Amino acid sequence: MVTVNLGLLHYVLDHVYGAFMHRTKLSPPFFSRGWGGSKLELLERMIKQLFPGMAGQNWPPTSIHPIWRTVWESRTACLREGVFRTPCDEQLLSALPPESHIARVSFLTPKGVPPQKMACVVHLAGTGDHTFERRLRLGGPLLKENIATMVLESPFYGQRRPLLQRGAKLLCVSDLLLLGSATIEEARSLLHWLDSEAGFGKMGVCGLSMGGVHAAMVGSLHPTPVATLPFLSPHSAVVAFCEGILKHATAWEALREELAAQQAAMTLEEVKERMRNVLSLTDVTRFPIPKNPSAVILVAATDDGYIPKHSVLELQKAWPGSEVRWVTGGHVSSFLLHNGEFRRAIVDGLNRLQWKEESPL
Repeated sequence: MVTVNLGLLHYVLDHVYGAFMHRTKLSPPFFSRGWGGSKLELLERMIKQLFPGMAGQNWPPTSIHPIWRTVWESRTACLREGVFRTPCDEQLLSALPPESHIARVSFLTPKGVPPQKMACVVHLAGTGDHTFERRLRLGGPLLKENIATMVLESPFYGQRRPLLQRGAKLLCVSDLLLLGSATIEEARSLLHWLDSEAGFGKMGVCGLSMGGVHAAMVGSLHPTPVATLPFLSPHSAVVAFCEGILKHATAWEALREELAAQQAAMTLEEVKERMRNVLSLTDVTRFPIPKNPSAVILVAATDDGYIPKHSVLELQKAWPGSEVRWVTGGHVSSFLLHNGEFRRAIVDGLNRLQWKEESPL
């Protein structure tokens, strides 16, 4: 009888998929146009200014005014799509590509339930998730639990993708920080809209992989308690691009050449150290603990080739009271096979929040 180490199989599947996606010539690598020059310097400066006072800052989200159209309507549910101008400040807006200035959302709601008796979760995009469909499929079965789904199209993705960008392969390192900064602002504004304009009784934010990092940041920075649900997510982009499979998808030579043109010749290891320094700005453990850490549920995979276990545990350690749930599989197989576990985490996270009209005893 042959015994198969399933964990190893899942891990190998991640590497085979990664090799096909990132080591073949099917698409260019990440950051083929370099670091991003003055844009990167601007973003580093802006983000570093946040950290010293971030724990004491609950700066209110910017109000937005989405314009809606109905896509379809049934007896029990309604799907709408909305557009709004990104709420980023002028500095960020000037750095964003023009294609990303208008945000798009898809909004799936149950019918016949007053909003104050419903919850809504904002779903953020993982790497390469350019459309609404996958996240709507994740959220659709939750309608029967009176949980609505709002799906945000990321800057640099879908209809917001810059003309010269191929697929999800961001052209510059600065684009990764821009994508994150704009996504966080937009998601915070959507949660504020769901609360103050739509009147929902509970809110949450979730995301898979890169979307989970952004969801953790949003949950951390939002001024009121929200369910925070990172799925298959690292605690920092450093892990994804410097440790996991995406290190094979990065244009290290182009990045080295740009730095070498500015200063003395650099080794590849020095280039990677510069990347670690830049991406340390995405380290969620440096962000404040969310208002209700018991409503933070991380779902991680046992044999993830993209996200090592230590990264998940670092975030749980930084946020006492949060919960980690493990699913058996790798990054790719869990993404495909464990939607039921992701939905269960959404339901449980929301159940750990009080309804808006309730007050503590």
